[in-house]
Amino acid sequence: MTDERHPLPALADLSPESWREANRRVLAKALSEFAFEALLIPEPLGREDGRYRVDLDSGVSYVFSADRGAFGSWRVDRESVTRGATGQPGDEIASPAWDAQQFMVDCAGTIGTDAPTLGMYLTELSATLAADAARIEHGGPSAAALRELGHAELECAMTGHPTLVANKGRMGFSPADVRAYAPESHQPVTLQWVAVHRGLAEFRGTPSLSEQAMLEHELDAGARAAFRARVEEAGGDPDAYVWLPVHPWQWDHSVQVMFAGEIARRRIIPLGRSADAYSPQQSVRTMTNVSVRDRYDVKLPLKIVNTLIWRGIPPHCTEGAPLTTQWLTGLLGRDPLLRDELRTVFLGEIASVTVRHPLLDRVSEMPYQHLETLGCIWRESVSSRKDPGERVRTFASLLHVDERGRSFVAELARTSGLSAEEWLSRLFETVMHPVLHVMYTYGITFNPHGENTLIGYDEHDVPRRLFLKDFVDDACMSHTPVPEREPEPDGHDHVLLRKHPVVIRQHVVDALLVGHFRYLAPLAAEQLGVPEVRFWRLVRQAVLSYQNRFPEKKERFAEYDMLAPEFPRYGLNTDRLVVTRYADRSDRQVVTPNGTLPNPLT
Repeated sequence: MTDERHPLPALADLSPESWREANRRVLAKALSEFAFEALLIPEPLGREDGRYRVDLDSGVSYVFSADRGAFGSWRVDRESVTRGATGQPGDEIASPAWDAQQFMVDCAGTIGTDAPTLGMYLTELSATLAADAARIEHGGPSAAALRELGHAELECAMTGHPTLVANKGRMGFSPADVRAYAPESHQPVTLQWVAVHRGLAEFRGTPSLSEQAMLEHELDAGARAAFRARVEEAGGDPDAYVWLPVHPWQWDHSVQVMFAGEIARRRIIPLGRSADAYSPQQSVRTMTNVSVRDRYDVKLPLKIVNTLIWRGIPPHCTEGAPLTTQWLTGLLGRDPLLRDELRTVFLGEIASVTVRHPLLDRVSEMPYQHLETLGCIWRESVSSRKDPGERVRTFASLLHVDERGRSFVAELARTSGLSAEEWLSRLFETVMHPVLHVMYTYGITFNPHGENTLIGYDEHDVPRRLFLKDFVDDACMSHTPVPEREPEPDGHDHVLLRKHPVVIRQHVVDALLVGHFRYLAPLAAEQLGVPEVRFWRLVRQAVLSYQNRFPEKKERFAEYDMLAPEFPRYGLNTDRLVVTRYADRSDRQVVTPNGTLPNPLT
């Protein structure tokens, strides 16, 4: 193992043992998630309790041990998986299985994916395995060491989306790009700034933030003077251009290609790199300033495919971000419970630049990957909003398990001085009460998944309040009238999506219950001694404690029913492999439900 302070090893330096271990983990995850989504149907193996068998159309069978959990989930023991096949002498005798890519080839016909999709998916899977193997080879920090890290540094230690099997595909990145720009590489990134003529670009900010104030916040006087001089040297008027940062990979691989004519005609002028160093968050495209911590986070387009979609930024998001922030923070900031008691923090997307391609933007049904290549959104940073001494960590970090097998959630609960059940109860109320209050009171929900949801802890690592982000891309509201919402900001030109209350509720169910607590429950049972049945009772108590406090909202409780006997199931891996696949669409895909899940809160 290399020292954890050093960069991750290159592919050629990985040991066969690390590669096999990464495969074992991904294979077990694939079996677990494919069974959960009913892509595969494991059958009990005779009288052997907890042993299951999957027979595939390819003539291959996989046998494994697994525990069952809430929502009908599966947890496959990675050391238990064996593979047997027909057709070759001796292959019918099962042997230990570790090859995740071989498994995908074996099961392709059974799950209904085609050859082009399989080829693309194996590319994503191979990249994921390479990143995981490098992390295993490297070792990584212990759960105890993670407690001492700041928000940006902790982001670099995380392992990716818990549900998606190929969760670090980053199609478009080379191995060298991964080492330069992926969060786990711990490499500082400096951003390329460009000036874009106002005939192509538009700046928008909240009413309190002018374009000039924005630049003064993000660039020191010397940088601003140097950038103005570069525009003048190119024959332009600095005030006739909008300035914005660009990810250096995007500048090299996308902007200079797609906007070559605009650069040649000086409608786009490169200004140079800023001095500040940034650290990529888990999304890769959102960057945290680690040189001047109170400066804004910046969300930048990347023309790579990662976790289901091209990672550009839609123009309607850049255009709508400040408007959405102004309305939401104004509305929710006047709410006494959120403001004074829960002290919920909404990290506003306070400014943006929209740049449309001068030709492709006019073509109907143009695939969205070509229309989201240049632009940015600035967001308030965690550092600028947290209290002195407060530790802020992503919700996703609670699922992290170090290479010694110690979970981060167990480390935090242990150091808090509280009993495990009391700590979990604080966690559930801290996360759920603000989300439930916004949904029940205003018919609004965010997408409170592990990266959009952050928790502020006190000096003893006790959860105390919630931070929420990513409004314009993920916030939506019910199409039913809600008087408490007051006049909505976008009239008939909807920036905020309107959805049925059942879909609004599903954002909370999928992000919190299915997408996070489903994985946290077994960790709590294994490392905190809280049985899963008790874990879900505590989650239910958090819902009921809110509802019991506000009985006058009982009609809303029924409208957004968190205690319904079942919820729709949305299969993210199924969407990638069977439904949407890698189709080049004009808009982002909408995942459709596939079956139902029993609600563990009932």
